[in-house]
Amino acid sequence: MTKILVVDDERSIRNTLRDILEYEGYKVDDAENGIEGLKLVNSKKYDLILLDIKMAGMDGIETLEHIMKVSDTPVVMISGHGTIETAVEAIKKGAYDYIAKPLDLNRLLVTIRNAVDKSNLIKETKTLRQNVPQTWEMIGNSPAMIQIKELIDKVAPSNARVLIHGSNGTGKELVARWLHEKSQRAQAPFIEVNCAAIPSELIESQLFGHEKGSFTSAIRQRKGDFELAHGGTLFLDEIGDMSHSAQAKVLRALQENKITRVGGEKDIQVDVRILAATNKNLKEEIDNGNFREDLYHRLSVIIIEVPDLNKRDGDIPLLADHFMDDICKKMGKPILTFSKEAYKKLEEYQWTGNVRELRNVVERLAILCDKQVTGDDIDKYLQPLK
Repeated sequence: MTKILVVDDERSIRNTLRDILEYEGYKVDDAENGIEGLKLVNSKKYDLILLDIKMAGMDGIETLEHIMKVSDTPVVMISGHGTIETAVEAIKKGAYDYIAKPLDLNRLLVTIRNAVDKSNLIKETKTLRQNVPQTWEMIGNSPAMIQIKELIDKVAPSNARVLIHGSNGTGKELVARWLHEKSQRAQAPFIEVNCAAIPSELIESQLFGHEKGSFTSAIRQRKGDFELAHGGTLFLDEIGDMSHSAQAKVLRALQENKITRVGGEKDIQVDVRILAATNKNLKEEIDNGNFREDLYHRLSVIIIEVPDLNKRDGDIPLLADHFMDDICKKMGKPILTFSKEAYKKLEEYQWTGNVRELRNVVERLAILCDKQVTGDDIDKYLQPLK
């Protein structure tokens, strides 16, 4: 159950908020001042904190500063005596939002839902990052990879949109992940959408969400990926396969930082960094009428070209060792090594499937070989078994 802490020195406000929030299904604790509130924050886990600004002793701004040092729980400031300057100060110090008294019930409940959703996404992202810390490691010291790593280091801290181009299996998603991990949005959600895998009639609902009853199977309201990625990064993979209708809506979202759910009328503000990837030549797609030129220019502030594996001289042995280490650990078996002849044969092979194909081959070798992978093993197992 979602747990909320209410910190306010007015008993009537605390009681009213408790009644409203418990009716909505939330579990509520309350505190009458900042010091008592901090004690509860240090001893319990909360999904959201409602914090009054004007309180005797330690006021809300000072309390907020202490909370930010010990917790990543979203804090919504409330006050009947606030000014625009106070609201701006609270947001700068880390508050999720600011609501003036008398409280607008609808706005309060919407803000709470959005804050809790964002908090849950951040927790899920942290859990995933802890569970798979090596999955997104960038392996390679070839000139091409060094150039990409240097470019990522320069571009990641900005909010610039990036278009990642490369053949299938080269690691475009890995580049997107690293752009996010090294950005100021790293603690916020990273949402990936495979535009080629979603039917054209469903892509708009996937990206922008829908209202209940907007189409036959819309039995409930659904937030789209733009909303879920609010404050973080939205990765549009294979964007060259996106429908014209969805392209137009994505363009509007980039221009105005707002979206509208399918079947809805209300504009929803979004703060999202867009990363896009494609294996297609988008300039040719524009000439053929398949892709909007204005969207292309919006997406391609920075362009990163990810090279084919065959052009990454010297990286294949490093990648083979990395994959073998990872795969054997997951299988619970001793890590296999490669002979010099095995490395040579891997480097001479034409990898049409790029890094993805190499990983599949190494997994095959890990299963079928013993102790050391030899040149003969490469000859025997490089091609799929028939």
